[in-house]
Parts: sequence; structure tokens; C-alpha cells
Amino acid sequence: MKETIVEVKDVSIKFNMSSEKYDSFKEYIIKMIKQQITYHSFWALKNVSFEVKKGDRLGLIGLNGSGKSTILKIIAGILRPTQGTVKVKGKIAPLIELGAGFDGDLTGEENVYLNGALLGYSQSEMKKSYRDIVEFSELENFMNVPVKNYSSGMLSRLAFAIATIGIPDILIVDEVLSVGDFRFQKKCEDRIKKMQESGTTVLFVSHSIEQVKKICNKIVWLDHGRVRMYGNTREVCEEYEKI
Repeated sequence: MKETIVEVKDVSIKFNMSSEKYDSFKEYIIKMIKQQITYHSFWALKNVSFEVKKGDRLGLIGLNGSGKSTILKIIAGILRPTQGTVKVKGKIAPLIELGAGFDGDLTGEENVYLNGALLGYSQSEMKKSYRDIVEFSELENFMNVPVKNYSSGMLSRLAFAIATIGIPDILIVDEVLSVGDFRFQKKCEDRIKKMQESGTTVLFVSHSIEQVKKICNKIVWLDHGRVRMYGNTREVCEEYEKI
């Protein structure tokens, strides 16, 4: 019996969204002091439950706004659920938002060490992995360039190369591969497969069902913040492709 490495139980999260648009931060503060701000509540997730076994490759699918990125952020510890619990065992390497953790004014090389520190790696560990990161990202001629001058594809290459050094317990990938070219996507898929063979659990979000089929063995289908279906990849994708 495989060990449960991620357990999501009855998770709901509510966001309070302002009913008005404010032209400046000053205007917002003044109205907040005068208690003139009104909100409407929005439940991004409602009673979501599933579990992920060690070594699984779980895909999260659904239309835009279904809550895929939100549940990943809760699992990664970026957001706290309004209700419910999430239990995670092991170290997480998150690739949730393109450019998250990067400083645009720093070079690619400097951002390697910055991101490594955010992931909990020491400077000496990053020095050992630096050459592998550069070679995998294929950005050797751009490592001394500020990342604000990188294209989205270049940024995704560097982010993926950093997040996948070593063998994390859990790798979270949210739409980052969608901005890369076909050849680099295949390269990333191969690395994910090797990591999974070494015991890494993968949580994967993509609008490409074909990519999900290639990478994942289990699927959670979210629809308007609720679990519509949870099961093996073939069965869930067959139903999803009918909509």
C-alpha cells in the first residue's frame, strides 16, 4: 500500500472582493478608514477532497476559474483554506506562477541563487547544481542578463531547471510548460518522468489534455470550485472531453 503524501479534506476557500474599483491606494485607505468599502464573497473552492499517494502523478483539469491554481497554492502553503485541512508530507518544489520568486533587475545567475534560497537550498548546494541548471535551461549566453529582459519561454526554462534540481518529494507544476516550445516541453516531460521514477510525487496543471495524458496517472477534475470527478487518467479524460 502506497503512503499518502498529500491529503486534501473538505477544503473550501472564500475571497472577499471589493464591489468598487479604486483609482489609487490613497482613495482605498480613506474609504477603508471611513468604513465605506463594501465586499462580495466568492467561494473559489467548496468542499474539495482527494488524496495523492507517494509517486503518483496527479493532474488537475478544468476550465478557467475552476480553482486549479488555488488548490495548488493551498497545498504549497501560499494560501490558507477558509475551511478544511491539507496534510502534506515532504519537501515541495513549487512552479506555480511564472516569474514568482524572480527579481527582474537581477541577472539569471543571481536569480538562480535567489530561487535556490527560497527553495531551502544552501549557496554551496546551488553552486554544485549551477552547471546542470544552465545546461538544462539552455541559457548559457543569457545568464548575465537581467531576467526582466527574458521572454516568457526563457523564464519558464530557468524556473523549471531550478525547481527540478535534486529529487524533491513533491513537484508542483502549474501551466509553466505551456509557454515553452515543443522540444523543451518534451525535455521537461522526460525529466518529470525520471523524477517520478525516483519517487517524486507530481501535481500537474495544464490545459493541454494530451500533455496531462502523457504525464499523469490520476486526475482531479474541478468544476466551479468543486470536484466533479476523481480517478484514473483515461476514465476522467474521456468524460472531460465530452463537454
